[in-house]
Amino acid sequence: MTAPTGFLSLDELRAAVAAGHVDTVIVAFTDMQGRLVGKRVSARLFLEDVAGHGAEACNYLLAVDVEMNTVDGYEMSSWKRGYGDMALIPDLSTLRMAPWLEATALVTADLQWLDGAPVEASPRRILQRQLARLADRGLTAFVGTELEFIVFDDSYRSAWQKGYRDLTPASDYNIDYALLASTRMEPLLRDIRNAMDGAGMYCEGVKGECNFGQQEIAFRYTDALGTCDNHSIYKNGAKEIADRHGKALTFMAKFNEREGNSCHIHISLRGEDGSAVFADESAPYGMSTLFRHFLGGQLAAMRELTLFSAPNINSYKRYAAGSFAPTAIAWGLDNRTCALRVVGRGHGMRVENRVPGGDVNQYLAVAALIAAGLHGIEQQIEPGDVFEGNAYESDVDRVPATLRESAELFAASTVALEAFGEEVVAHYLNNARVELAAYDAAVTDWERVRGFERL
Repeated sequence: MTAPTGFLSLDELRAAVAAGHVDTVIVAFTDMQGRLVGKRVSARLFLEDVAGHGAEACNYLLAVDVEMNTVDGYEMSSWKRGYGDMALIPDLSTLRMAPWLEATALVTADLQWLDGAPVEASPRRILQRQLARLADRGLTAFVGTELEFIVFDDSYRSAWQKGYRDLTPASDYNIDYALLASTRMEPLLRDIRNAMDGAGMYCEGVKGECNFGQQEIAFRYTDALGTCDNHSIYKNGAKEIADRHGKALTFMAKFNEREGNSCHIHISLRGEDGSAVFADESAPYGMSTLFRHFLGGQLAAMRELTLFSAPNINSYKRYAAGSFAPTAIAWGLDNRTCALRVVGRGHGMRVENRVPGGDVNQYLAVAALIAAGLHGIEQQIEPGDVFEGNAYESDVDRVPATLRESAELFAASTVALEAFGEEVVAHYLNNARVELAAYDAAVTDWERVRGFERL
């Protein structure tokens, strides 16, 4: 595999600053909503101070809704507690160039309280704890995320002014694997691909998808934490590059009544010696006992952990029969009607979880996959027989249909409580309650169209 370019050591950053090639460093982390947030600091200050000691940011960044409103119900951050600071501690192994921004480098930060204790509700911390549980068993997770988006010829500011209505998608028809119509987007898509390669990622390619203007850019899998760090940077950078092109793109799970944006997550485990612990050529389907139990845990805990794969009201609009989004909690061999699709062999033996949409917080979703898998391994849960045929028409259990149902299942989950702890469970349940309250209070265009004159 070709070594990624774009990553920087501190000495390389020092040289780039001295040569005038870098003057700004973004110190960033991923918030509850999966957004990249943080601050820009001068490269000189980063080298003199921030690299060694970190920076500060208000702790309300993990206690707001999607519109950045302060909301009640969070133990860690409130008016009563004074909305104090937390520390952003740069993980220098993630320091890289951000080629789509002039003279700018970027580093991913871990969050700490000012006494040095980790911020347990931070999505990156939640994943790190599950990776530590794997490491205790001599296991490492490798992950790939397949993130879809829809491109519009409108700019973001124009789309805002239109209330996101009457937007012009960047194609006029289904462009799944189509080259001609996708070529119209190629100046944008190429800029995204090359920029992400320059930021240390391994871009494999791009293909059109089913919805109008829909695309998927694929990246080579890597270790779970690295993939999740890359995911946030790519998602944010793609929007910034689209904005520079005078276009907009959305990752929301279901923009319209056509196909939604998915984020299929592929996961496999390896041993300390790099061995493919999911594979056993002598076993049925080439699946090891460990893989079968990991898969059994996915099935057993999927409903109660769906909140970490589908965190928003809109997430659940995507689960429609015959849409390539899953409804049935079943596993199949290369079967896209099932929530879990087993593919590959040897080191490539893996499970693709098709539940997450483009709006997912990838750290939380991967943490949930690992927690469910470890539950299966510890309890030696068998996945049952492989499903063959159309799972949409089966009588198996279903993915939760609403955020409310998903939150109720998460609240009652012993798997979630044991894996993530009471603090994390309460924090993300409050986030769900905040979204549900906002949605229940909203009057929608759908209601106005149906009720303004005719009711």
